[in-house]
Amino acid sequence: MNRSFRGTGLTGLLITLGLATGACGKKPAEAAPAPAVMASQPAPARNAVRSDPGSTTDAAAEAARRRAVLTEMVFFDYDRAVIRPDQRALLDAKVQVLRQDPDVRLQIDGHADDRGSTEYNLALGLRRANAIKDYFTSFGLTAGRFEVRSYGEERPLERGEGEGSWARNRRGEFVVR
Repeated sequence: MNRSFRGTGLTGLLITLGLATGACGKKPAEAAPAPAVMASQPAPARNAVRSDPGSTTDAAAEAARRRAVLTEMVFFDYDRAVIRPDQRALLDAKVQVLRQDPDVRLQIDGHADDRGSTEYNLALGLRRANAIKDYFTSFGLTAGRFEVRSYGEERPLERGEGEGSWARNRRGEFVVR
């Protein structure tokens, strides 16, 4: 009986070792596909969130972009209220934003440099603001969406003498309403 117990014990030990060795050999083969599946699943989820056009982040970024376009200043030549050719692309971008959102209203402020009398510069600033408004309405935008004001030389963007300072003060500014 002692012999049969030894034989059974030895057989059981060999079976246990065989199963343990066999189980260890299969684990790496099964583990290899699992990371590949896990790595490929999170990537589409991140991309789906970023490409969602209705996400709050995208909407906020688009609103900020539109506001930046609408509030960018337009500059004029000395003693002129005519839209410069190099300023038309900026005004055209404003027209596109205004067409996309018909509820937006703009206050257009005309400014002048400090050369000339106060009265003359107030009138020049008003002509500049109206030139911008007329540009917008020539594209079919409703005149009632725009309020024009003139500050003349009273609110300089840059103080100082010389063409550099004066050129920065000959401008139209925009306030979104």
